[in-house]
Parts: sequence; structure tokens; C-alpha cells
Amino acid sequence: MPTLMLTPAIVTTASCPIGRRKIDLFDTHTRKLLLEVRASGGKTYYLRYQDTRGRTRQFRLADAEEVSLAQARALAEKARNRVAMGEDPASDRAVARQVPTFAEFVEQRYIPFARHYKRSCATDISLLNNHLLPRLGKSYLDEISREDVFEIHRQRKAAGAAAGSANRLVILLRYIFNLAIKWETPGVDSNPAKGVKLLEENNKRERYLSLEESRHLFEAVCQSDNTMLRFIIAMLILTGVRKRELLDSKWEHFDIDRRLWRVPLPKSGRARHVPLSEGAIAVLASVPRLPDCPWAFPNPNTGKPFVSMYYGWDTARKRAGLPEVRIHDLRHSFASMLINQGRSLYEVQRILGHSQIKTTQRYVHLNQTTLLAAVNTVSSGYQMDVADEPASISVLTNNPSGLLAPQTTSQRRKRRADDSNRLPTIETCNDGKTAPTTNT
Repeated sequence: MPTLMLTPAIVTTASCPIGRRKIDLFDTHTRKLLLEVRASGGKTYYLRYQDTRGRTRQFRLADAEEVSLAQARALAEKARNRVAMGEDPASDRAVARQVPTFAEFVEQRYIPFARHYKRSCATDISLLNNHLLPRLGKSYLDEISREDVFEIHRQRKAAGAAAGSANRLVILLRYIFNLAIKWETPGVDSNPAKGVKLLEENNKRERYLSLEESRHLFEAVCQSDNTMLRFIIAMLILTGVRKRELLDSKWEHFDIDRRLWRVPLPKSGRARHVPLSEGAIAVLASVPRLPDCPWAFPNPNTGKPFVSMYYGWDTARKRAGLPEVRIHDLRHSFASMLINQGRSLYEVQRILGHSQIKTTQRYVHLNQTTLLAAVNTVSSGYQMDVADEPASISVLTNNPSGLLAPQTTSQRRKRRADDSNRLPTIETCNDGKTAPTTNT
């Protein structure tokens, strides 16, 4: 291990002795700095040091062709300072080389995981392919910053996407990085999507179908080229289940004798049974069955559940004059009808499979007839003659509401005078004790 004062000239002219693979030239000016000269002619600056465990390590600084001797000495000083602080430059670099790119992590770790544990995997893949991978795919995980996430969020909203669509990107990134941290992925010790404020979503849109609208819609559905659509829409109207729950249902899930439908994977994560009405039973009896097909409402062309039935649905709703109605509005309307028929929130919650009552409350819609009936319970308790002079108001004897009618000033004065004329007397109770009473 030759030791000498390195100079630019020595660095330029140094060569490896014949018969040797390489030679190390140690610099007396900067401790631990060496120039590796290889038989191939290549030359590289290194820092040789001992780590915290006493092991000899070698940290590559730069190729001699890329930096000057002075620059190499400066790099060596910085690396020595890191070693003095207890760091291990060579180990840190090894870890850095293990950090995957966003695309590598998504393809090798996240998507295989999502296929087994997330029912929304197809949606995640679409968001990744269309929005996240084009922007972040080549970036290493430790290079992605909060500013990158914020910019993706901002650009998606600026492109005209709804607040919910823009938020889905941030939520997905937050989930992916949380998994990376949980799995101790090299280079990932924080979540860049954490702290990015989501946009306020106004997705609590209310649209409830009247009985007349439901009739027009079903008539239009029956004209569809999709022969299975009429049965699907009829069941959605009569049961209030989610579209995907119905499309993924199998005949084995229906117990006709007990009039129950077992939903195997409800959104709430809890097992539930949907009661089947007479109308729903009749629809099930009418559904054409495909040979050797376990699915209750399959695509006749594939024998598998529909991936999408948008075209048939969109054509039908426009034909019915209801272009703004969504399939999920049928679920809203089902809940609304139950409430308007006097069913309790608890009953509706159980039927819809909601885990929280506040979710059910969002679906509740009292129609005008129900609201008018409610206010009429108050109106029926009064008799008002506003056209007479003076106007009068009184409580009907058969007042169903049990409310007290308002009193005029003269009525209140007369009542106080009557009360003052009542003299208390003493009567004997059955137990021999005395009790106050009044004479009128």
C-alpha cells in the first residue's frame, strides 16, 4: 500500500504494476483517502475507514476522470465527518441502492397485495395507470415529496375533475406509502401524502324517484336490448341493495323458502341477510337461468357477472326522461319509501346493511304527502276564525295532537281571577293523613 503525497501529475501518470489487478495509493495530505489504480486503466477515489463495529469499510467517492484531486479531498473530508458522527456512508449507499422506484414498488408489492385484499383493486390500477405512474413511476420512493403529491392533487382538480376524483389520488398514495412503511421498505420512513388537505366533497346529492318515475323508468328498461337489465333493475328497486351486491350474487345465496338473501361480502364488512318481498320472489322466479351458470344475474354473452351495463342503463334512463338518475338513486328511493310508509330508522338501517345510523339518515327523504300529513296533525287540533272580528282561536275537543291552544290576554286575566277565588280546605285521605284541596 504505497503512501505518498498525491498530486495532479501523479494521479494522471499513475499505472498499475504488471501482473497485478490493482494498486491503492494512499494520500498523506488527507487521511484515509486513496486512489485505486486498476490494470484496465481506470482510477477511482475511495475513503477507507472503520465503522462503529470496527469493520474496515471502503466508500467510493468518485472516478478520477470526473473530479479533480482537490474535489476528491473535499469529498473525503465530508465522508470522514459523517463517520466521526457515527454514520456509515457505505451502508447508507447500499440502502439507497435498494430503494425501489414507485413503479417497481407498485408492480412488485402493491398490486399483488391489492388483488387479494382490496375489492377496489381494479379502480386502484386504473388510477395508477392513468394518473400516478405517468407522473411518479420513475421516481424513487425516497424522492417523492409532499409537494409532488400536492401538485398531482392540484392538477387533477384544475383539469376539471370533481373534488372526490382528485381526493382519490391522494388517498391511494397515502395508503400505498403507509404499506411501504409497514413493510419496512428501504428508504421509506415518512408518508409524503400525509398532511395534504383533501378537497371538500359535495357528494350528498339527493335524488329520489316517485312511484310514477319508477314506473316510467321500468317501462323504458323493459325495452332495452339487454335482456337481463329488466330483472336487475326490478331487484334493485324492490330490495334496495347495492348494484355490485346484486351483480355478484349467486343462486346459492338465495333461500326462497325462508325468503332471505345472504349477501356474502357486504360493504360494511359484516354478514347480513336481505329480506325478500313477494315482488322480489316473483322476479327471481322469472329470471332466465343459463345452463351450469352459478350467477343469478349474469351477462348472457359471457355467463359471468356484468363488468358494466352502462350503455343499456343510460339508454333506458334517457328514454324515460330521467337522464340525471343514477343506479344508486334506486337505493335512496327504496329507503325513502320505507320511511314514508312509517318504518323506523332502525328497520331501514338493518335492511340496507348500514353499520351507522347516520348513513341511513342521509338516505331518508320525506315526500310532500308525508310532510303535509305531519303538519295537518297540528292544524286539525285548532279551530280558527281569522275572518271574524274579533278573530278567535280554540282547541277542538277531539284535538288529536293534545296541544294547548294559545290564550288571549282577557282569557289569561280571567283564569288568574278564578284561581285567586279558590279557597283551600282540608280533606282526609284514605290513610288517615290530610291532603290539601280547593273549593271552586
